[in-house]
Amino acid sequence: MDLPRIITIRESSHRIHNPLTAGKLAALGRAVRPAPGTRVLASGSGELLCTWARDHGITGTGVDISTVFTGRARARAAELGVADRVEFVHGDASGHVADEPVGLASCVGATWIGGGVAGTVELLARSLAPGGLMLIGEPYWRREVPDQETARASHADRKEDFLLLPELIERFGSLGYDVVEMVLADQDSWDRYQAAQWLNMRRWLDRNPDDELAAGIRAELAAGPARYTRYQREYLGWGVFALMRR
Repeated sequence: MDLPRIITIRESSHRIHNPLTAGKLAALGRAVRPAPGTRVLASGSGELLCTWARDHGITGTGVDISTVFTGRARARAAELGVADRVEFVHGDASGHVADEPVGLASCVGATWIGGGVAGTVELLARSLAPGGLMLIGEPYWRREVPDQETARASHADRKEDFLLLPELIERFGSLGYDVVEMVLADQDSWDRYQAAQWLNMRRWLDRNPDDELAAGIRAELAAGPARYTRYQREYLGWGVFALMRR
């Protein structure tokens, strides 16, 4: 049970595995204001849990399917001196429910764990204490997508996979939640997330020219930057939305 190796190659230098910069992650923490001692459920390489444990005094557990990301999260906790407040578990978050209800349940950029937004909201709700806060990270269309080719080039299977921002907000409402805060990525955030992957891939190729993944990564690096700047950067938005049950 692990992530495909190509993902950890692309994101080998990333502490945050989505287009949220460190500054925006800090702004999100200031926006939702978790009280000291709040128990948090999260995932990824642990940047949210570790920096918020340092800055806001939260405690929590991170669950991630990647052995690489789980190892990095533990190292980050030690680096920031918060290893006594946060723990990281290698596991499938799609089936994970906290042993005890948490004050903040987070899925920041991996709603595949619940088969989409609705399923992820339902899954996180099973771990959330009454009155708790839920964080969902999700893409949306910045503007109308003209055709399916543009959608596919923006990393969607089809236009219908994502909503315009007002429609996504309404979707949360239809699930019975108020949107009480949000922090949105901008194009610079996307650049820092996406463009950093090109350097990661190039440096990996230079070290591993004969690896079985080398030809595919070479092709991705040759075509990816133009495709990203022509399509994804212009059409695809992304944000973290703070929700509370009505």
